[in-house]
Amino acid sequence: MADNHKPLRQISEAFRELEATVNSQTPDDVKVASFSRACSLISPLFGCLGIAFKFAEMDYVAKVNDLVEASKSIGTLQAMVERDVQANTVKKGGSHTRNLLRVKRGIDMVKVLFEQILVTEGNSLRDPASKAYAQVFAPHHGRVIRTAVAAGMYALPTKAQLLQKLNEDEPSARIQMQSYITASAPVILYINKLFLSRELGVDW
Repeated sequence: MADNHKPLRQISEAFRELEATVNSQTPDDVKVASFSRACSLISPLFGCLGIAFKFAEMDYVAKVNDLVEASKSIGTLQAMVERDVQANTVKKGGSHTRNLLRVKRGIDMVKVLFEQILVTEGNSLRDPASKAYAQVFAPHHGRVIRTAVAAGMYALPTKAQLLQKLNEDEPSARIQMQSYITASAPVILYINKLFLSRELGVDW
């Protein structure tokens, strides 16, 4: 039974389930419903990071909600992308496929953030968060958003404050973060392949 007071544990468990599907004999059976549910569990994490990631949080939540809606009528991620390809709406604003790409970046940002937290000494999150933002989001954001994020980095919680918000101590948090890093990597790779195999690219 999931522990509602342990968001990190919920996130890592949900992504381990997705990882199992992606690594199975039928990787194209990744359900929009289970994917969007796993991604929705990450949303509170952006909220815990404060003003620096407010734009990312709002954007991410909106895109995940769209995928939740899509899951009511579309079975798998592959079918969802294929439907937009056939309708020639892949890069149209608001398309499910475009939103999938944005959500994938959110998953990736959290993965890099966790990787950086695990290798960074001390209690500050500024370095891990700055590196994660620069690597994943910054190339796709305009100067105004990048400037606002940079200013917001000074208002980040400390690592101890973040763990307190997530109801974790450091040893358990490290285990769950590593679990998410390991599980999310093949999921991110799978989504990239959905785009690259159709020559859609992932840098737009």
